[in-house]
Amino acid sequence: MRLTRVYVDTPLTSGTIVDLPKDTASHLAKVLRARSGDELILFSGDGREYVGAIENVRGSRVTASVGNAADVDRESPFAITLVQCVPRGDRMDFIVQKATELGVARIVPVLSQRSVVRLDASHAESKAAHWRAVIVNACEQCGRNRLPAIDAPIPLLNYLGSSPSTSARLVLEPDPESATTPSDLDAAVEIAIGPEGGFADDELDAFRIAGFVRVKLGPRILRTETAAIAALTWLQTRFGDMRIA
Repeated sequence: MRLTRVYVDTPLTSGTIVDLPKDTASHLAKVLRARSGDELILFSGDGREYVGAIENVRGSRVTASVGNAADVDRESPFAITLVQCVPRGDRMDFIVQKATELGVARIVPVLSQRSVVRLDASHAESKAAHWRAVIVNACEQCGRNRLPAIDAPIPLLNYLGSSPSTSARLVLEPDPESATTPSDLDAAVEIAIGPEGGFADDELDAFRIAGFVRVKLGPRILRTETAAIAALTWLQTRFGDMRIA
């Protein structure tokens, strides 16, 4: 039987007792009917996972003992940064969740000219905290023991105007006249996915100045959430660790 995996936002040490996060503890106690002695897997984001066991359940408070550690690093050798224009509704949650499952190393939410979503500084920080919780849940599910980084949303041009990247830089562009498909990439890449209406012409010029190369994924125009998943799957299959065993 697969053991429940629990992220704990504090360094773990074998032989100690830890309080499990409030929401997780409530789920374990009220939904899973956890009892003292039930085994689980604990991780804190350092690449290791620990055998654990529930020590005590009191209402919605749950403590667990921390057992032996094992180095189980499931990170891709191909580091992908997803530069994603924030879509409306809850589709960004979906993108963050699936990007985490697909092994992305970093997610940079950006706001472009054609973005429907508009956020002030306080809302941007709140969104980043929410998406980090989505990442935690996705890591608990998919087995990752390191959390991908998630930035607070910023204007696209602010991101492009920051210090140059040392990785390859790609921007998804469906126009067959201007896009190519790279045949080889190094160990790291940034890929930018546009909003529902696509990037504006001056934004594509800014991408070019920042060293981004336009790429395309087939002849069809994809929704922004589909494009993100398709691009990450292609990159991990072609250059990363998604292989048929």
